[in-house]
Amino acid sequence: MTIQSKKVRRLPDWFKVPLPGLGQYASVCSILEKKGLHTVCQSARCPNIGECFGSGTATFLIMGPRCTRFCRFCNIEGGTPAPIDLTEPERVAEAVASLGIQHAVITSVTRDDLDDGGAAMFAATIEAIRRICLETTIEVLIPDFQGNSAALQVVLEAGPDILNHNVETVPRLYSLVRPQASYRQSLELLERSFELAPTLPVKSGFMVGLGELHPEIISLLHDLHQSHCSIVTIGQYLSPSGQHIPVERYYSPDEFSSLAFLAREIGFREVYSAPLVRSSYHAHPAQ
Repeated sequence: MTIQSKKVRRLPDWFKVPLPGLGQYASVCSILEKKGLHTVCQSARCPNIGECFGSGTATFLIMGPRCTRFCRFCNIEGGTPAPIDLTEPERVAEAVASLGIQHAVITSVTRDDLDDGGAAMFAATIEAIRRICLETTIEVLIPDFQGNSAALQVVLEAGPDILNHNVETVPRLYSLVRPQASYRQSLELLERSFELAPTLPVKSGFMVGLGELHPEIISLLHDLHQSHCSIVTIGQYLSPSGQHIPVERYYSPDEFSSLAFLAREIGFREVYSAPLVRSSYHAHPAQ
């Protein structure tokens, strides 16, 4: 489905980021290429890639670069995924060790073609990192596993340090933004994570600029808090191309600060709210 883009508007000045340099950025790219690994930084065209690669870190995208869903905000390619590569967890762990990553963030494409949604691969990746990177903390940014509670338990039993699952947007916009997903199902996953592992920090995030209304943002934040989510990220939606949903409006840094204040008032332990905030941006847990 082609989405008709609105007239392109110039990005506000606060979205200007420095171009990637050489040195550490090139080193990260080289290691990823040698290990045959993917990152969400590259696949999703993250605006922070220069800063993150330049500081020697990356968010690993496991189970291939192709997703079984076709979310209309996301640059990751949709279609039939490649078969699972059982050597991938070890290669991710080796890359984490080579880069000296202190807090590893592991995410994936959505694999609705697999009975467990890829939960076993998340678990294997956590276990591989634990074997060779004893001091590294691990955050997993998981899909909804189509509501499969047993799959969620497999991931939790592997012992991540943070469980992250993004709701992405307000429920009214799901049919436009995430037509194959369910807002209620995502909230239930967050709630179930807390029930199965009550001491594990639960995290979620969403974008603004898709046409949501302020009362809808407030309601979403309350929903997340009531689902035992203690960490929330809020960032500006940026359309990856003319084939994706266009930006309705750009929020100012002051508006993001106001949303952060609101989230803290609601009761979130950690809040990251700014135009360029993404799920794994500066994701190392607070000390």
